[in-house]
Amino acid sequence: MKFLGPQDDFPPVEKANSIGLLAFGGDLSPERLLSAYTHGIFPWYDSSQPILWWSPDPRMVLFPEKLKVSKSMKQVLKKGIFEVTFDQDFEQVIQNCAVAPREGQMGTWITPQMQEAYVELHRLGFAKSVEVWQENELVGGLYGIYLKDIKVFCGESMFAKKSNASKFGFIKLVQKLQQEGVKLIDCQVYTDHLASLGAEEIPRSEFLEYLK
Repeated sequence: MKFLGPQDDFPPVEKANSIGLLAFGGDLSPERLLSAYTHGIFPWYDSSQPILWWSPDPRMVLFPEKLKVSKSMKQVLKKGIFEVTFDQDFEQVIQNCAVAPREGQMGTWITPQMQEAYVELHRLGFAKSVEVWQENELVGGLYGIYLKDIKVFCGESMFAKKSNASKFGFIKLVQKLQQEGVKLIDCQVYTDHLASLGAEEIPRSEFLEYLK
């Protein structure tokens, strides 16, 4: 595992250890973060740790055409229970993601430092948010990095205050991205929730081909 000085480039992702940890250190500048995402790397750490950079193998991804929508979710979509907007309140979305309880996690990896970095990426047009509303209240959402030039969206985090709210927003996002010609949505690591929506694991080497 490599220590990153201020001017150091990321090592090849093949240098990551068995759990996907590649390097530590560096910073969260827009240049560093965009370099990470375009090379299949992402930051994930908590406030007690240095910045940790990951590139797991296999990689959890969703091909938009393979999105699975359950019968119950189709009913939710038809009923119009929620309204969805895009990039209307990025800061509130990331703040809610930071405080959302996570099974097996005591704290959050979306530290104030991370929030500041991604808000800046949003200002620059790279970080995108999805807001899910019910009666003018923000009840769910998600955010990620949109590598528009290569048609890849890198999902980061989601939250829900009402049942099915984040899933509703995710489905709407996938449908929108598919219309825009996105080839792949990076989901990073396996979860049952993502698998139920059609996400699957592929070799890291295959994932990297989509970033070229």
